[in-house]
Amino acid sequence: MSFVPFLLQTAAPATGVAGGGFGMMLPLILIVLIMYFFMIRPQNKKQKETQKMIDALKKGDKVVTIGGIHGVISSTKERTVIVKVQSGAEVEFNRTAIATVIADKPAEPAKPAEKKSLFGKKAKKEEPVAETVTSENKPEETAEPTAESGEKKDE
Repeated sequence: MSFVPFLLQTAAPATGVAGGGFGMMLPLILIVLIMYFFMIRPQNKKQKETQKMIDALKKGDKVVTIGGIHGVISSTKERTVIVKVQSGAEVEFNRTAIATVIADKPAEPAKPAEKKSLFGKKAKKEEPVAETVTSENKPEETAEPTAESGEKKDE
């Protein structure tokens, strides 16, 4: 199949023949591009990350298999790993059967979520305003000394 007839049809629309070969192909091209960016490309990234994780398996890693079995890798081979699932029980799995590697890092405390305004800007934190002491709002002093001043109370 050659694209020359499509180009000739779009180049000579004055002949009265209903052309538009490229115009008809434009939606199809857009659909293929959208599928690539939203489906194929993310899947390829995920597959590369999984392969990287499988290649980095080593003795002592805590893993979970696709079947949900938790264990620790006791040894590795070219295409398989031996997972210790119980004291003394070891099972050999294909490397591709490992779903995830469990990290032993302690969980970090969650940061408080920043509030954003309607337009995406960070909202300013409202800090309490310090009240100034004036003669109008000054608390009345009591005649009783407090324990902080070091004086004894007379009863």
